[in-house]
Amino acid sequence: MTKTSTAPVLSVRELNRATLDRQLLLRRATLSATAAVEHLVGLQAQNVKPPYYALAARLEGFAPEALSAAMEQREVVRIVTMRSTIHTHTADDCLTLRPLVQAARERELYGFRAGLAGVDLDRLAAISRELVEAEPRTMRQLREALLTEWPDADPSALAIAARCRLPLVQVTPRGLWGRSGQVTLTTAEHWLGRPSEPAPAPDATILRYLAAFGPASVKDMQTWVGLTRLREAFERLRPQLVTFADEHGVELFDLPDAPRPDADTPAPARLLPEFDNLLLSHADRTRMVSADHKRRTWRGNQAYRTLLLDGFVAGVWQLEETGDRAVLTVEPFDALTARQRDEVTGEAARVLAVLGGSGSYDIRFGTVVRG
Repeated sequence: MTKTSTAPVLSVRELNRATLDRQLLLRRATLSATAAVEHLVGLQAQNVKPPYYALAARLEGFAPEALSAAMEQREVVRIVTMRSTIHTHTADDCLTLRPLVQAARERELYGFRAGLAGVDLDRLAAISRELVEAEPRTMRQLREALLTEWPDADPSALAIAARCRLPLVQVTPRGLWGRSGQVTLTTAEHWLGRPSEPAPAPDATILRYLAAFGPASVKDMQTWVGLTRLREAFERLRPQLVTFADEHGVELFDLPDAPRPDADTPAPARLLPEFDNLLLSHADRTRMVSADHKRRTWRGNQAYRTLLLDGFVAGVWQLEETGDRAVLTVEPFDALTARQRDEVTGEAARVLAVLGGSGSYDIRFGTVVRG
């Protein structure tokens, strides 16, 4: 990371409040679901429910049917983009961000080269496109079809190669609230009825990243997007930007007119889904979670849903649904005051009212992480 000794220094709390403001977490926004997905440059969507919980934490008057309707109308889609993970993106972003990160998806194939020995990847992409555009396919169906062409190849590597080479979107009903089906794929171009854009320069995406996650370093941006060597693009943009330093002297870039609230700005309790981009989009995540608490939000490759208190990760939570009854359990990392318990309970009740259906529910403080 580049260090500077002359730029104004932003404290951890100042970075926290700036990022929360841009992430729509200091106050709920009145944006539509589609506009929020666009502003946030996508939502992590490894599972079906996280995008809905992410928007419930950020939008006033959000209803899950709004995001489902946008998916059905093909205004937003689920596709592998940044960091080789599934994101919910607007249609426009799907067709521009996927080409931006395509080089990283190509590099990903290097790890599967042994299983792809003798496979013509250009031909594989052409065959795969013809298959999924003729009829949306599951990964299993795609593997089986490709094995007829390359019977000696590793089946999983063949399907991964198709996913890396092609912009494959998950067609509905996958991703719909309360109606999600198995993962079935076609190309973004076929689903949206228009071609992808040529791979763009990263400049415009850097500006959007800063609007949603800044102030940030070059390494922060690279962590979010999953690309390297972005220093040159930041230098091109430097005349349009302002610079700061964090408490360790790392240079941070920002948009001149972006919000940078005071460190003492109140930050309400929020319940975030697993893999929320708020916690995955900076190389240095101390602006959101302490080193000690970070270790408590993951187990292996699994992330827990997180509680924000005073802007920082302060616990984990889970929701268990059985029939028409839901139980939301919060495990704080430290003892809560009576006021904090009331604040968390109020936010949990709101989340359940928005996403918990019409059944009864219970809110508890207890153990989420076991063993």
